[in-house]
Amino acid sequence: MKSHIARWLNEARLFLGLERNTTSHNEKVISAAGALLGIMAVYLVSCWSLGVTPLGSTTVVMMVSSMGASAVLLFAVPHGALSQPWALVGGHLVSAFIGVSCYQLLGNHLLTGPLSVGLAVGAMYYLRCIHPPGGATALTAVIGGSEIHNLDYGFLLSPILINVLAIFSMAVLFNALFPWRRYPAHWARRHKPAKETRAADRQFELTQEDFAAAMQQLDSYIDVTAEGLSELLELAKQHAEKNITHPKTIQAGHFYSNGKLGALWSVRQVLDAEENSGKDNDKIIYKTLAGAGAYDTGLCRRDEFRLWARFEVVPKQGRWIKKEDSSE
Repeated sequence: MKSHIARWLNEARLFLGLERNTTSHNEKVISAAGALLGIMAVYLVSCWSLGVTPLGSTTVVMMVSSMGASAVLLFAVPHGALSQPWALVGGHLVSAFIGVSCYQLLGNHLLTGPLSVGLAVGAMYYLRCIHPPGGATALTAVIGGSEIHNLDYGFLLSPILINVLAIFSMAVLFNALFPWRRYPAHWARRHKPAKETRAADRQFELTQEDFAAAMQQLDSYIDVTAEGLSELLELAKQHAEKNITHPKTIQAGHFYSNGKLGALWSVRQVLDAEENSGKDNDKIIYKTLAGAGAYDTGLCRRDEFRLWARFEVVPKQGRWIKKEDSSE
């Protein structure tokens, strides 16, 4: 019964896309503080540029709500492809232009809002500046009311461009305080020292071009650059090279991974591993805890399990990581 509930919960998690977040508490607090300062900067710079007293009563449009979504990207995901400067600036301005144009041509029509968002998404795709808050900016230009409509194409300058420059400047300054978070992502990579790798010992070496080709074949937008993805895999390969032997002993209660990727990866826990003198009788009982065949149990010979197991793992912050001494 428990295994069925666990299987159902796992399927629900995968369906919802609920990933285990291993980000530290420190990083979460920094992201929240950055978002707070980012929106504060937008508000203050907008007030200054328009000559408006902060907290004063006014009907002047100072900033758009889509900046809140941009703050999430720039301060919580500063190295994401959707957060980079061209995505931020181009996404908002292009979408604002499309939203204003749709309203000018169609007015308060049923299709004006949906059409503006659809065209904005298509334009951002082709101009390589996909920024999700841009869709909200396009919609704001249509449903924002008379204050927005009266601005006409001036909406692109104020509040959009002023808002964008304010939050961009704060993102650059705030993230620069933390070496691992420098924004734009290019600056973070420039300041990161290169490490020598044992490429000659590898059977094959993935290249930047391999990632570009794979992302093109996938034919779906991924919020990570080819450079970021290749850097992540390079770090993973360096970690893998620390231990390339199978575990010498298989012990009851311990966890083992086959070290594969994607749908082939799985983690098993040994439930019973009492040694027997005969090779055919020396069997173990295991349960698959994650990956392929999750929650299934099985029986096999100890030597077969050892060949399947690439290394021992331990759970940490909701994820499985390699146990450093698994080959000892």
